[in-house]
Amino acid sequence: MRDTGDMVSEPARLHGGLDLGSTAIKMLVIDDDGAEVAGAQVSTPWRVGEGGTTDIVADDLLDAIRELIGLIDAQLASVTPAPLTSLAVAGMGETGMLVDADGRAVAPGFAWFDPRGLDQIASFPAEVRDEFAGRTGLPLGAQVSVAKLAWLRDQGTDLTGLRWLDLPEFVAAALGGDVALELSLASRTGLIDQDSGAAWPAMLEALGVTDDLLPPLRGGGLPWGTASGALGARVAGAALTVAGHDHLVAAQANGTLDAYGYHVSLGTAEVLLRVLDEPLGYAARQRLAQALINEVRHVVPGKHVLVAGVKTGLLLRRVLHAAGIGDRAGRDALDAAVMALPVDGELPAGAVEVTGARNDDGVLRLTLHAEASPAEIFGAALRHSNAEVAALIAAMDREVAPATHTTLTGGWAGMASVRRARAEVLPNPALSTREQDVAWGAADRARRLVTASVPS
Repeated sequence: MRDTGDMVSEPARLHGGLDLGSTAIKMLVIDDDGAEVAGAQVSTPWRVGEGGTTDIVADDLLDAIRELIGLIDAQLASVTPAPLTSLAVAGMGETGMLVDADGRAVAPGFAWFDPRGLDQIASFPAEVRDEFAGRTGLPLGAQVSVAKLAWLRDQGTDLTGLRWLDLPEFVAAALGGDVALELSLASRTGLIDQDSGAAWPAMLEALGVTDDLLPPLRGGGLPWGTASGALGARVAGAALTVAGHDHLVAAQANGTLDAYGYHVSLGTAEVLLRVLDEPLGYAARQRLAQALINEVRHVVPGKHVLVAGVKTGLLLRRVLHAAGIGDRAGRDALDAAVMALPVDGELPAGAVEVTGARNDDGVLRLTLHAEASPAEIFGAALRHSNAEVAALIAAMDREVAPATHTTLTGGWAGMASVRRARAEVLPNPALSTREQDVAWGAADRARRLVTASVPS
């Protein structure tokens, strides 16, 4: 990022993008030309419990965003006192808040990898379980939002009169914006019929709720009201929008995702995206779900996407932790050590066994049949996730023409060993030129909200 004093002078307009990520919440500010003016991040304030349970309290989330806006304000202080002209929010799917009539959260939001809800989905009516993937475009598992809603209901939360907001929409409402759902995020909940784009009645009945649970649905990037100063004076008066699901916002911002490309985001989850000009239909969604692949709505109106995921980042982070590596210098040293090894390592085949990367797993399991260095173990984790990625690609190739190129983004893509591994299974991979694709994509959606003609 260039020095802010060289970038902006009054009365230039500023546009902000918030990225509510699994590891960190990031904010980026750009000007009317799309140049980066300020950027900062804070840790996502999860509460971690036994058995992998992970949730977030509304007040903690909003305090973190208030802190983040304060960091941005401090960076901009020497440039301009003017508030942001526009602000867009993007973020993870599945996680959301149940709110009452006053917009207050009545329960925590659950991380997409939180295991709660498994017992509840097993108790859904047979018709709902059988049709779930074909209707919603999602595999039925604890990851979907409806599993958490059913768990809360069974813990004594009365869902009557409450409304569901995905995390970005909850933050937009807390900023002073409308209470509404964005389609690409709502597609991650299990509440939406992908063919109709409306609530699925059988799912609502299984939860014991009406369609009042869902606020009005609208596309990403549309007007969402005006920000108050509740989370900081710098954003007061900004035109608000919800940009949509984080991976899709990043892919759209990068400009490289077309009908024959993969956009691969290597964060806590590794997500492969393929864009579709139209939905594949009920039968294809059922088949894809068997491979844990989603077919849902894009942030681009009328288009759908295939979303395939593995928990690569989660496993790699646990390998680093097990090796006692907790900083960038340690990670870089490990990266160099892995690159000094051949792709398949130097140990005999099967000497290090790794499992856990499947999207319905996430538990790192290591079996060592020989002495193994952290570099050998990290390389084995990459090969294991490669195998899972290859299986996902094979399943998608049975439904659509094979992709011809790939754009890699996300924090783990910064490691040479990760890029080398993925070059074994992904077609013609190239690294994104941006460090913060999601935050920049959200800021760009904010800019487009208030600018009739945006430079390409």
